[in-house]
Amino acid sequence: MIILKSKEEVAKIAKASRIVAESLEAVKTYLKPGMTTKEIDKFVEKQIRERGGVPAFKGYRNYPATICISVNEEVVHGIPSDRVIKEGDIVGLDLGAIYDGFYGDSAVTVAVGEISPEAQRLIQVTQESLYAGIEQAREGSRLSDISHAVQAHVEKAGFSVVTDFVGHGIGRALHEEPQVPNFGPPGRGPRLREGMVLAIEPMVNMGKPAVRVLDDHWTAVTVDGSLSAHFEHTIAITKEGPVILSQL
Repeated sequence: MIILKSKEEVAKIAKASRIVAESLEAVKTYLKPGMTTKEIDKFVEKQIRERGGVPAFKGYRNYPATICISVNEEVVHGIPSDRVIKEGDIVGLDLGAIYDGFYGDSAVTVAVGEISPEAQRLIQVTQESLYAGIEQAREGSRLSDISHAVQAHVEKAGFSVVTDFVGHGIGRALHEEPQVPNFGPPGRGPRLREGMVLAIEPMVNMGKPAVRVLDDHWTAVTVDGSLSAHFEHTIAITKEGPVILSQL
């Protein structure tokens, strides 16, 4: 069941999402070659708590950390560890926070120092595909109009969309209905209505779309070892159009 949110509830989701956005911005400045992903995790938990939020991922289905950090061929859900971030890596940072019982969720992929032009293009196209999807998140449109816009932009650039993981509704729970795929034909699924709040999150591979999950039962990697990028925003459907709640 899709839960429509009141303006007051959207405001609380916006506050949680702002905590996420500010914390991600702080991490982007903090992250340097030579750090471990565990150090980054500790830093970002402090950022969330200092802003009055609670880490949304820590303990969620037994996830052991505050942030998901996915490096290079890791697609999503990378667990912070003693892995050292190196110059030339691309790093996906996926973060959630709870504020007053409501969730916010956002993700970015960042370059560590100088990266290859093709890796830079992967990051750019993935981010563009997120905004292409958001542009379709208008009252009266169909859910799959978002999905189709993401896929069309990605494939036009010669990259592939991950189909094993999807976006989601968000509110009092981190994952609510509806699921928001990043692929499929337009004009399908439920109509978008004012009060719907969605986390739209394209995951894009430089090579083939196939992924597998490692033995830690969390970290998803590309089967062919190609680079992967991930961007996400929490957005609200309003009469005036989509509002990005997780953007500074």
